[in-house]
Amino acid sequence: MMSHHRLLHLSLLLGVLAISAVPVHAGSIKAIQDLGTVMLQNAEEMVAHGGMGDGKAIVHHCAEVAKQAQAILKVLPPADEHGKEAAPHLQDAIKHCKRVAEMGDKVDPGASLNPAVKARTAAREAMKHLAAMKDSGA
Repeated sequence: MMSHHRLLHLSLLLGVLAISAVPVHAGSIKAIQDLGTVMLQNAEEMVAHGGMGDGKAIVHHCAEVAKQAQAILKVLPPADEHGKEAAPHLQDAIKHCKRVAEMGDKVDPGASLNPAVKARTAAREAMKHLAAMKDSGA
């Protein structure tokens, strides 16, 4: 379970992202990394709920992962090598979450857990590259 403080922080961050009408601009490394962190938190929650047999939560969190991955892809700086390396992993996360969405929340959660785990793995790999963006001086 997520601590109350962490849940509050995540809710606040998601609220800010949802309300914000101003898109993240390419080159805003911190904003991209923050969005990646939220994506990864959703991916972890998705798999945790899958382990508890909560199909609706798997579908919900996977939709969030896909939405955040798409948003990151739109704003990745084109010249950043780490961003280029993150892109295929973000695309994989979206692909696996699309599969989860197609399966829906009425299937056995064990069935949707396989693509959910693959989406989490892709999100983790993407986050490694997104985190490295800061180190590149971009």
